[in-house]
Amino acid sequence: MICWCLCLFVSAADVQTSDEHNCTYLDVLQHLNLTKNKEKFTMIRPVKNYKEPVTVTLDVLLYAMLDVREKDQQVIPYVWIDMWWKNEFLSWDPNDFCNITNMSLPTELLWKPDITIEEMTEKDRPPPNPFLIIHSDGEIEITDDQVLVSACRMRVYKFPFDIQTCNLSFKSVVHSDREIVLNEHLNSSEIVEGTLKLMHNQYEWLFVNMTVHRKNINVFDFHQSVIIYTISIKRRAGLYIINFMLPILFFVGLDLASFMISDSSGEKLSFKVTVLLAVTVMQLILNDILPSSSNRIPLIASYCIGIFGLMMLSLLETVLVMFLLHKDTKELAEKEQSMIEDFGYKESDVSIKNYYTGVCDVSPGQTPSEVLPVVKEESSSQLMEESHDVEKLLYELRELVKMLLNSRMEEARPAGYWKGVCNKLNKGFFIFYIIALALFLVYMFYRWNAE
Repeated sequence: MICWCLCLFVSAADVQTSDEHNCTYLDVLQHLNLTKNKEKFTMIRPVKNYKEPVTVTLDVLLYAMLDVREKDQQVIPYVWIDMWWKNEFLSWDPNDFCNITNMSLPTELLWKPDITIEEMTEKDRPPPNPFLIIHSDGEIEITDDQVLVSACRMRVYKFPFDIQTCNLSFKSVVHSDREIVLNEHLNSSEIVEGTLKLMHNQYEWLFVNMTVHRKNINVFDFHQSVIIYTISIKRRAGLYIINFMLPILFFVGLDLASFMISDSSGEKLSFKVTVLLAVTVMQLILNDILPSSSNRIPLIASYCIGIFGLMMLSLLETVLVMFLLHKDTKELAEKEQSMIEDFGYKESDVSIKNYYTGVCDVSPGQTPSEVLPVVKEESSSQLMEESHDVEKLLYELRELVKMLLNSRMEEARPAGYWKGVCNKLNKGFFIFYIIALALFLVYMFYRWNAE
């Protein structure tokens, strides 16, 4: 009886010692023989039947959209990626190891699927997660957050009211769908819900939607399983409206206000040229933003070109008006000069001095000094009277010449003919400018809201 009790006590002590001994991760690691059979766990697919594929399940959530480079046609999302698969060579009973259900191991110890993103153009700068989690049933899980620099075809036709859709395509590098099969874990609605919970800051771009679908691709009889996550984001247009679109409309308002400047001065022409150059600077800024490989001309480029065209027409109209006004002044001056020459009247030929000299009867060969004694003999009152008569006669002669010139010029062409034409041209062009501008703006905003 005593011996039986001793044996029972020793057996219980051995069980307790064994249980305490198997309660560490090292015991699980020794049980799995990971350190001894490295080639078995790192170099081959973890399936017992080579004809069976490894099913890899993916779960991708968008944490933030850090940047969108329209010029380079790249997006930089910050994503959380969960990936798990089953290793048929690794399993243990948690009851044998104090209910240890999972443990973390360095990623170099186990085989991992060669999953890549087709659109990725740069590798993630931060180092990947150095550990993976292995569960008691052989399921292996890797969780990693990555900053991806991926290519995305920018559709900037409706810039800055555009919505961009970018794909993240996950597939194997060298394995076919007979060796690796990809499956998604969450559906599209669950991904959107999870992404909205994760995203705290939305900078220039607003998250709209995220969908997922799986497909098989065939490249040169090589079939592969691909999971595509499509991210839809919308641009915040308020900053571009305030800093770009409204200033151009203000320039148009200045151009309209320039019609109140007099055409006779050169200030109107220089003012319009300055406003036109300002719109050119805005176009150069736009050229640095938009990609040059766009298939369709963006609406905002058409908006700038249309405004530029209207302002250029306004500038050409001003040049034409100034040319006609100068032509009017030149023609009037030439007409007046020709009429004076035809009439044979020159103001210098009928001066008081010459006329008075002509009134004094000076015979040829006599000098004024010889006639002077005769003049002195006349009374001063008579000289003053004759002088007034001569001045009156000259005044009447001038008035007669002016009346004749005015009558002949009025018969030939009314004074200021081209000035009247310019006034009508300014009024007509101003009405055309306002109507064309209104129709153009209505059309542009209709196109932005369409589609």
